[in-house]
Amino acid sequence: MMIRALPAVLLCFAVAGCAASAATGQSRSYVAPRTPADTDQPPFSGGVRVGDTLYLPGVLGLDPGQKVPETVEAEARNVLNAIKASLAGAGMTMDDLVYVQIFCPDVSHYATFNAVYRTYFTREYPARAFIGSGPLLYGARFEVQGIAVKR
Repeated sequence: MMIRALPAVLLCFAVAGCAASAATGQSRSYVAPRTPADTDQPPFSGGVRVGDTLYLPGVLGLDPGQKVPETVEAEARNVLNAIKASLAGAGMTMDDLVYVQIFCPDVSHYATFNAVYRTYFTREYPARAFIGSGPLLYGARFEVQGIAVKR
């Protein structure tokens, strides 16, 4: 039960952080892809930066054409490369991540994901949750979201 409540709690922290920044006059900036409201593209940004904090949305590790890679390792690399690219777009690195959530319908992929995940960090690992989930869009094995703070 607590695991299911965690995303809602994280969302509350993210919303509270955005509201607090608005009250203090900090501006928001957006990381591509930022989709205009009048398109039929999914309505999300590649990330929202408020002050020194970047909120990353759920990211999938699909190949071009929204295909699930053949191997678990390839999909783990794709999703982490997408997170890394979003961070770079905000002038940050993987070492700026402070919190990560990984959603995975098949928790037997835990060890394989971890083996790939370890290679993306040069400092301490961020706080993290690996959450057994229901099905993900496009049949993806992983969806990753996070919060980064510029060091």
